[in-house]
Amino acid sequence: MPEAYKGLGYHELNAMLNLYGADGKMQFGADREAARQYFKQHVNMNTVYFHDLEEKLDYLVKNEYYDPAVLAKYSDDFIKRLVKHVYGKKFRFETFLGAFKFYTSYTLKTFDGKRFLERYEDRVFMVALGLGDGNEEQAWKIADEIVEGRFQPATPTFLNSGKKQRGELVSCFLLRIEDNMESIGRSINSALQLSKRGGGVAFALTNVRETGAPIKQIENQSSGVIPVMKLLEDSFSYANQLGARQGAGAVYLHAHHPDIFRFLDTKRENADEKIRIKTLSLGVVIPDITFELAKKGEDMYLFSPYDVEKVYGIPFSDINVTEKYHEMVDDARIKKTKINAREFFQTIAEIQFESGYPYIMFEDTVNKANPIEGKIIMSNLCSEILQVSTPTTYNENLNYEVDGIGKDISCNLGSMNIAKAMDGGDLGTTVEIAIRALTAVSDQSDIRAVESIAKGNRMSHAIGLGQMNLHGFLARERIHYGSDESLDFFGSYMAAVAFHAIRASNLLAKERGTTFEGFERSKYASGEFFDKYVTKSWLPKTAGGTELFTKFGITLPTIQDWEALKASVMEHGIYNQNLQAVPPTGSISYINNSTSSIHPVASKIEIRKEGKIGRVYYPAPYLTDENQDYYQDAYEIGYEKIIDMYAVATEHVDQGLSLTLFFKDTATTRDINKAQIYAWRKGIKTIYYIRLRQLALEGTQVEGCVSCQL
Repeated sequence: MPEAYKGLGYHELNAMLNLYGADGKMQFGADREAARQYFKQHVNMNTVYFHDLEEKLDYLVKNEYYDPAVLAKYSDDFIKRLVKHVYGKKFRFETFLGAFKFYTSYTLKTFDGKRFLERYEDRVFMVALGLGDGNEEQAWKIADEIVEGRFQPATPTFLNSGKKQRGELVSCFLLRIEDNMESIGRSINSALQLSKRGGGVAFALTNVRETGAPIKQIENQSSGVIPVMKLLEDSFSYANQLGARQGAGAVYLHAHHPDIFRFLDTKRENADEKIRIKTLSLGVVIPDITFELAKKGEDMYLFSPYDVEKVYGIPFSDINVTEKYHEMVDDARIKKTKINAREFFQTIAEIQFESGYPYIMFEDTVNKANPIEGKIIMSNLCSEILQVSTPTTYNENLNYEVDGIGKDISCNLGSMNIAKAMDGGDLGTTVEIAIRALTAVSDQSDIRAVESIAKGNRMSHAIGLGQMNLHGFLARERIHYGSDESLDFFGSYMAAVAFHAIRASNLLAKERGTTFEGFERSKYASGEFFDKYVTKSWLPKTAGGTELFTKFGITLPTIQDWEALKASVMEHGIYNQNLQAVPPTGSISYINNSTSSIHPVASKIEIRKEGKIGRVYYPAPYLTDENQDYYQDAYEIGYEKIIDMYAVATEHVDQGLSLTLFFKDTATTRDINKAQIYAWRKGIKTIYYIRLRQLALEGTQVEGCVSCQL
């Protein structure tokens, strides 16, 4: 240990990462020493130790920490061999924050929360056993992918798999609310039940009648969407997953709903407390017609959901507003009001400037790309899940009507570490194992507390394979994020991931002799989905892009490979209705030593506030003093290059990608509007948060502070 580190605690050592050393270089060694001291000073001292594996497993099963049903599917000999294999990988956390996050948020603790019962390797082999579901070969492969860092299950799966007392393995849920009190009442119960079990929950409010709409033909009776939002917010605040994760929710409203301005105003800094929404996330669904009206400087009409459903016989959210807009404007039976379209976009930009909300879903872009029969009406808490849903109908006692259970959405996620997947040299195998692991979560999930969720999962077997560490990989390989070379590489990479994901799902359909429900009415069955892959090569076009795949021994699918896959899918189908979704990735990025998702780093040295410990510093993966130029941050790179990168990936992702846009402190609402328009024109499906850089006051920057040098 260097003399300068002696006598320092892990928190002090980690803080040195944010200060340049005497030689003017970053002190990466201090952070690595912080991780070692964290184990020595905290983890080792607070870990329950056992003489051998048998004693450990007996204790954990007897005291109801581990689920005996998971272990019973495997022989004792296999479990011993798998544990030895995983520990033999000699896993080490690359950063202090990675270790801290794991032992704070993931590892199994005693019921009093004071002592650790698992090391990282223990969590890996229990997750692998759980997702392997008794298949030894599968469990072994899953363990390899996780411990070697190529694939990382999302938090609910990694946190809960194999435990006796746990929440669900699923990441998120999406539910419709229809325009009746029964549906609203059931939605409150669903928020409680699903939050209790783990994932974030989103609701579509588009079908709820507007403020002042009639009830039983009596005018000016409806209170609109705001009271429903208040009820949901309180529900999420109350429910959490055994204290492990706070309940979290989102609500989506269509741009042409009459309550749209009231909806947006709930996030204003000066909003009245009676309407202010503090913890609920907001999302707006915007069709193409809204942009077209704004471009022409015209007014946009807002339509009563109550009247639209009476006229068309289907809920407002299921109407193609772009297609029916002028027809609805001319229909005297539909009550309507109008606002200025440009004022609408200006208001969105203002609210985003203040709060980062709302999320945006570009409705027509999403549905044009949707290969499944039906309409996508909303997204989720992180704006990457895009699936078809159908309404549920209830009796007065809140039971389901006969055949009235609709199709709501659940999705389990996991992400590939792009750098480690490339290092592995076998992209196809990594994708296939990831698809099988995520499918296991779907197969093992049956959330009867909300029957429409359970039904949707049984019908769709939907999953969401994501990506992370794009910026880390590019910087390590001395490629600038957003450069032509990076776009060329990533487009080819994502096309290859799509190929291998569909191929894996096709293999599952063959093995199980079944497909997702409705496959025969999809663009997969007709072959239309594959048109762009069998008529155009997606191999890299630049020398640099080609060299990257050659360097790591990665073989990319050709047009002939796509043609063969198309034929197989048309004959045998695919098991999973949805396969890919790129989430923002938070905690799992830290334990996996990855840059978050596929966006650039927000800072070379990230500063986080972690509970009682306070500030913690996280160095960008693969960052060195020599390659700093390749870690230009998201604020400096600008929204155009970030959108360009997401656009090349969007072509190959059947669901969405959680896209955060970053702006300098000099940005205006006009800049945000321009970014929205650019994203829409580039074919982006959703926008997640808007982030504005908050610079320190002039003259307060600290000399020698890494994160202060902006």
